Amino acid sequence: MSVHRMKEVAGIIIPDSKIATEATELLLEHGTEFIYNHSMRVFLFSSLNAKRENKAHDSELLYVASVFHDLGLVSHYSSPDLRFEVDGANAARDFLKGHGIAQDKLQLVWDTIALHTTIGIAEHKENEVALMYSGVGLDVMGEGYENLSAEHREEIIRAFPRNDFKKKIIPTFFGGFEHKTETTFGNIKADVCAFMIPNFERKNFCDCILHSPWSE
Repeated sequence: MSVHRMKEVAGIIIPDSKIATEATELLLEHGTEFIYNHSMRVFLFSSLNAKRENKAHDSELLYVASVFHDLGLVSHYSSPDLRFEVDGANAARDFLKGHGIAQDKLQLVWDTIALHTTIGIAEHKENEVALMYSGVGLDVMGEGYENLSAEHREEIIRAFPRNDFKKKIIPTFFGGFEHKTETTFGNIKADVCAFMIPNFERKNFCDCILHSPWSE
């Protein structure tokens, strides 16, 4: 899949450094057009939220995190037993390590990706973590939709179309962890399994307590 790279969309500069370009190439090689468009929108929505909230951030790191945030769903990066968010975070960290990025920045990108579905925590972390969480929430669930101008919305969707996103995103999620549904225990992706699998039985925290090896 080859996609013409744009330099600016909705007033946001899309990073085109060596690191950003190589990250994008990995997304184009191992991802899908659907995940590519979603990832680009997430970066743009995150960046617009940063502008609106006047949140300082590292645009290149936010871009790399956006590029890798759903790559844990694709077979090339998917592990047999880890949450897909962790697979994506590990892949991004390995990629950035190869570019000599400092440890604190590696950890920041790892957290940004690993926590992007963790409601109630991500929004209170460092700016990059909170921003990408907000960008994901806007694209997937429309959180903060009212803050997005019609002009910016239309420009972003024209550049990176949604292509029946509402209908396709749930099966796309499920395809990434249907071989390891146990990794959805305690997180919102268990809802995806319940939606996709008839009579799906969720692991239950209270059962874990009551059936622990303790005698009382």
